[in-house]
Amino acid sequence: MTRLAVELANTGTLDQDGELVSGFFREHEVTAPPGGDYGDLPDLVRTALAQCVDGSAPDAVHRLLRDYPPDMHLSDHDNSGGWHVHFSRNGTPGKRWVGQLIAAELALIVAGDPAVTLGRCAAVGCGNYFVDQSRNRTRRFCSNACASRTTVAAHRARAAKSAAPLRRGTEK
Repeated sequence: MTRLAVELANTGTLDQDGELVSGFFREHEVTAPPGGDYGDLPDLVRTALAQCVDGSAPDAVHRLLRDYPPDMHLSDHDNSGGWHVHFSRNGTPGKRWVGQLIAAELALIVAGDPAVTLGRCAAVGCGNYFVDQSRNRTRRFCSNACASRTTVAAHRARAAKSAAPLRRGTEK
């Protein structure tokens, strides 16, 4: 569920053809909003993620809970013989279903769920959010591309700095 929040915040919509979203929607009989339009929900989720990562007051999470109150219930919809908690009913309209799930998940994170660690990408100019599933929870980047770009930029900066005295010494 946290990955849904991150995808919605980072992209402004959900990839309806992606494995994560299409699987969830199909399994829970959810119809995506027309044109993938989630209204102000992506901005609200992005603000909520920022507050979670920064450790500031969770005002946006409170708003999510008010605007998209979770409908908590037990479900065995997949007939696996095991009950699990749901925060929205099957067949709920897409925007509301996503809002309810994200509101509940972010409330659990703010309350201190130790199983989930959120982060904001440390790459200059990125700012995307991610779910840190690394073993020691020290991930710094949203993707390998951001990590590589940052590593290359740091290498070039060090190389330029070490080469600068040589150039100055040759100019006479």
